[in-house]
Amino acid sequence: MRVDLFDFDLPDENIALRPASPRDHARFLVVRPDADPVLEDHHVFDLPSFLRPGDALVFNDTKVIPAQLEGIRHREGAEEIAVSCTLHMRVGASRWKAFAKPGKRIKTGDRIDFGAGQGHSAACLMGSLAATVAEKGEAGEIELAFDLSGPDLDQAIATVGHIPLPPYIAAKRPEDEKDRADYQTIYAREEGAVAAPTAGLHFTSDLFAKLDAAGVERHFVTLHVGAGTFLPVKADDTAEHKMHEEIGYISPSTAAALNAVRARGNRIIAVGTTSLRLLESAAEETGHIPAWSGATGIFITPGYRFKAVDMLMTNFHLPKSTLFMLVSAFAGLDTMRNAYAHAIETGYRFYSYGDSSLLFRKDD
Repeated sequence: MRVDLFDFDLPDENIALRPASPRDHARFLVVRPDADPVLEDHHVFDLPSFLRPGDALVFNDTKVIPAQLEGIRHREGAEEIAVSCTLHMRVGASRWKAFAKPGKRIKTGDRIDFGAGQGHSAACLMGSLAATVAEKGEAGEIELAFDLSGPDLDQAIATVGHIPLPPYIAAKRPEDEKDRADYQTIYAREEGAVAAPTAGLHFTSDLFAKLDAAGVERHFVTLHVGAGTFLPVKADDTAEHKMHEEIGYISPSTAAALNAVRARGNRIIAVGTTSLRLLESAAEETGHIPAWSGATGIFITPGYRFKAVDMLMTNFHLPKSTLFMLVSAFAGLDTMRNAYAHAIETGYRFYSYGDSSLLFRKDD
């Protein structure tokens, strides 16, 4: 499909720089493609009223790490330059894939020292967080082989790293301590993401209590969100776009519980596109969900037949992004174009810290 079909104009004032407070007071656009009216305006705390006892919400419990690293590149015979690296996928105990800027000035074999001169611990000032560029790919992607490994590397990254705010926020203000809490779900536990599963940012303990009282189940899967989620689609046709892979897990107990939900006629509601992508990666053609682990680069565009997910809770996404393509596949392109036009006109807040929506799947 033509990528320009998924384009729209978004005024700067619709881009949220801070989340709603309390989190569950964000606005909530309910989209039912096969109902009348199709669009209804609510708040996130109204979510239980759209669910039935026995339905199941599926959350991504990945935890954001401070994966934005600032360093100095060293190369014999060349001047030192400042380098910014965003880790996006771990590929070994001591290795991470990363997006680097300025990518064109980095070569295989370069050494990068992270943290020096930034007021961090003496260990880091002594160069204990240093890496060699082991491989160089396209579009600024590199593979870093760190001198540290395992938990020691994790601790060093936590010490010198910064929360990798999305570019549309970082361009308008610097990261601060508030983001360490704001850019994390209240149920995050599995470290490894470099971007938050933002639909989950709206949940509070109060909302969980209301969902429990309504008899709605909660289940957790893990997909470590990568920085590739921020990358624009540069191709003119969706067939030419290549997704970056992300690592995910569905436990045997969670798979069994979700299959029981389907067997009794209840619905599976994915909280966020990351949960949906993982469930659809694992699901068989029959809709059965097996235990699953591995890397997924699933790219969902209109025409895709959904196998596992009945409803989707998600924020509002970038123009021409793979995520807007996904929601258009789920609820219909015309429906989502109308929904986004309504959201813009009525002042909904977009992107990671913005408002939310609940999409019902369009019937085939």
